[in-house]
Amino acid sequence: MADGTITGDSSISSLLIPKPRQKEKTTIQKLGPRTQFVCPTLSSFFHRFWNAAFVRGILLLQMQNFNKPRTQPRPNRSYALGGMDHTEPNKKKGFVRKIIFASFLIALCIFMLKQSPSFRSPSPFSRHETGITHVLVTGGAGYIGSHATLRLLKDSYRVTIVDNLSRGNIGAVKVLQDLFPQPGRLQFIYADLGDAKAVNKIFSENAFDAVIHFAAVAYVGESTLDPLKYYHNITSNTLVVLEAMSVHNVNTLIYSSTCATYGEPEKMPITEETPQNPINPYGKAKKMSEDIIQDFHQNSDMAVMILRYFNVIGSDPDGRLGEAPRPELREHGRISGACFDAARGITNGLKVRGTDYKTPDGTCIRDYIDVTDLVDAHVKALENAKPGHVGIYNVGTGKGRSVKEFVEACKKATGASIKVDYLPRRPGDYAEVYSDPSKILRELNWSARHTDLEKSLEVAWKWQKSHHNGYGSIKTIF
Repeated sequence: MADGTITGDSSISSLLIPKPRQKEKTTIQKLGPRTQFVCPTLSSFFHRFWNAAFVRGILLLQMQNFNKPRTQPRPNRSYALGGMDHTEPNKKKGFVRKIIFASFLIALCIFMLKQSPSFRSPSPFSRHETGITHVLVTGGAGYIGSHATLRLLKDSYRVTIVDNLSRGNIGAVKVLQDLFPQPGRLQFIYADLGDAKAVNKIFSENAFDAVIHFAAVAYVGESTLDPLKYYHNITSNTLVVLEAMSVHNVNTLIYSSTCATYGEPEKMPITEETPQNPINPYGKAKKMSEDIIQDFHQNSDMAVMILRYFNVIGSDPDGRLGEAPRPELREHGRISGACFDAARGITNGLKVRGTDYKTPDGTCIRDYIDVTDLVDAHVKALENAKPGHVGIYNVGTGKGRSVKEFVEACKKATGASIKVDYLPRRPGDYAEVYSDPSKILRELNWSARHTDLEKSLEVAWKWQKSHHNGYGSIKTIF
């Protein structure tokens, strides 16, 4: 940090009286096996404090005048040597004490500086290394982003997570850090992608090879109630990330999009050529982001993959990660989370909105994709991204299941008797959506493997039962 050093042209007064600084954001970073909360303001304060203390000590030494006349005579000490009396003033005692004090200040100053992140050797995240791909995962503390980070780390990628924790869980990051504590594997940076200055700083301080952009609010119902929030969070933030990638020459982007961009097509299944006519702000904001990316790509050699995926369920098969939405968002959350909440008695039953759609049982039909398969599709996309090319793929099972079918599968997976309340339609919902995944199979050799709906729910339920409070509070974790 610049404010932790003493430059040659700095005045003594500027060191003794710390200058006011602009407010800086606190970041949380993973630099090796321990999580560090790096606060630039606090670090700057300590640097200025110890610098000032050091200078004060030096000034005290310089300002002492050892020959200054005294108002009282210095007591003399007489001793006999060979029959003669000699008087030797005790001049050295006070000088030695001052030297010891100054040495202590210098040692303390050096110690404090060594504890500062700016004093350490360059971070492995700040340089490119042959054979290592450094991936920025935005929204990596979220449900899908954390599972993707786990897979990337298992595949020996270097990962930086950027998340503002508005929807993500720091507990998921802690799990990942415990699994991969080696230096240079994983770091977490607390930041808001809406802050262009902060994003640019992150890109300038890290050597990214690729970006997987998950970060987004993603509830259809909420988007109809607060559309501006969705346009800011999805469309504007994507533009900020894209601009930073362009400035800092990061040339691979995997973009997390959605089947909501298709709206309510007239024909099923949905292919990548199906017209995009979104009917809710969430789908519209995602389509705008896709358009921005493709327009930018017209004059760029960036490698771009856009994945439009369907309804995500499940969790890590080994029980390390799961879905833990914030309690205040349960009303807008995924049906799997609502089902589990009802099974655990957190809510008084399950609310199914809409029973009058033009479907066999009157409820919506969706294509439910297991998160493990979805993450695998992202890795395949990253491995096959080509400079100057935009790949667009649907990520689904190719099979539609109704909400009533889903509820029955959830009852079997949990073994709970779930009360179901059928309510009017939710604004912005569509009757039937399921994919044709033949293109991604043909070009990326990907297909869904976890297609047993009940089995995926059983795996997710196992995590839910062992994590009654999700990942716990931040105080509990740290």
